[in-house]
Amino acid sequence: MKTDRRCISLATGAIALVGFMPALTGCVTTNPATGQQELTPFMSPAEERRIGAQEHPKMLARFGGVYDDIEVGAYVAEIGGRLVKNSELPNLEFRFTVLNSPQVNAFALPGGYVYVTRGLMALANSEAELAGVLAHEIGHVTARHAAQRYNRAIATSLGTAILGAVVQNPGIDQLAQIGGELFLKGFSREQEFQADTLGVRYMSRTGYNPEAQATFLRTLSGHNALENELAGRDGRDPLEDFFATHPRTEDRVDKAILAARVSGAAAGAPLRRDRYLEKVTGMLYGDDPEQGLVRGRTFVYPDLGFAFEVPPGYRLFNTQRAVIAKGPEEAIIRFDAAKKQTSADMVSYLAQTWGRGVGLSDVERITINGMEAATGRASVRSKGQPADLRLVAIRFSHDEIYRFMMVTPLKREPNLRQELQRTTYSFRRLSAGEIDDYRPFRLDVIAVEPGDTIEHLARSLPFTDYQVARFQTLNGLPQGTVLSPGQRVKIVTE
Repeated sequence: MKTDRRCISLATGAIALVGFMPALTGCVTTNPATGQQELTPFMSPAEERRIGAQEHPKMLARFGGVYDDIEVGAYVAEIGGRLVKNSELPNLEFRFTVLNSPQVNAFALPGGYVYVTRGLMALANSEAELAGVLAHEIGHVTARHAAQRYNRAIATSLGTAILGAVVQNPGIDQLAQIGGELFLKGFSREQEFQADTLGVRYMSRTGYNPEAQATFLRTLSGHNALENELAGRDGRDPLEDFFATHPRTEDRVDKAILAARVSGAAAGAPLRRDRYLEKVTGMLYGDDPEQGLVRGRTFVYPDLGFAFEVPPGYRLFNTQRAVIAKGPEEAIIRFDAAKKQTSADMVSYLAQTWGRGVGLSDVERITINGMEAATGRASVRSKGQPADLRLVAIRFSHDEIYRFMMVTPLKREPNLRQELQRTTYSFRRLSAGEIDDYRPFRLDVIAVEPGDTIEHLARSLPFTDYQVARFQTLNGLPQGTVLSPGQRVKIVTE
């Protein structure tokens, strides 16, 4: 009798010797999605579900939590559910989450946990484009790509542990720590292409035009180019960037459509653009007030009640870990809150806690808009060049300390010194009236009127730079596009 399931034992004398386990057992099975035989002894489907549930809260914490819009969340879950029903594992329990992050990304954890950020949803221009993203992530799950990576990582760790036991080297860990970072890293080209092919298959079966995957990649490519122009290549966390974790091309999507043997009828399937635009109208765009707002050179945190301004020539970026301002020639300002709240006076905190071991000099007590503070400096090297480091700690309340770390190339320090001092003293409390004045950006959808041009509509965006590029990227419009009366486009309002 033929079977697609063959169980084997992987016992080795070396593994048994160091006491990890007497044997590793696993079964060779045929994956119904890929048709390939696979052996994953360290992560069974049950283990996938366990690890997914374990890592889920960590992903929420890292990416701003769940986007608090029940209708949007239900919409994404509905699309994802229909795609899953047309996969090879229709009974696998998936969980779809919209993350409250302006970052543009999507990823999946083992066990059917699929995530898409509201930042990515803001860029999509049809339901079919969003379905293409979800279908691709579902493909990673049904193909068990995370399980394959996990098994390789564990096997490598066991080999390292065995070596450490043999040579009795305490510097070699017995088992590497496997965490959420493993599941955020990009997959191999082969795995990405496999997820593309499966995603195309699921889209076609569900009634979506699979070519929407390629059109959305063009939009993402434009967004990536704009982000690099705005921030430089070091301006973002690479694990929170779509192209870093999904190195895909339109050509590869075209090949995936051929590999999936999708019929010509699928190319004529509807994009469901109007329905999608209705769902994203009013969606939060950019920073959430609960995480602070960037407004030009000013950073405002309405919920916590403070604001500050960076010098001309610096560009602000709000991340989960800190607010970063990038200036000329690698000059950097980093603003954050103290990890461990303390009641120590600011000079002691600066010299003995935060700045300990840096070799601070010129430490002094200062007052910033009525708040106790301290500052000090040190000579350091940044990217191989001599630089000036300035630390500023500010007592905002009994148990809250906010901090500036300013790194300036030594040759630029004399010119920037006064501006950086202004930044230090710009930190202030917001009045009740000011807090009410700051509102988040939101997406709106309008109909193009006769005579409207891209340049004209772009001027309505609440940004001071790159308005045309932002408008084109937001709407997936190639260079040279001419708008038509009645055409629906997205804009950003405050």
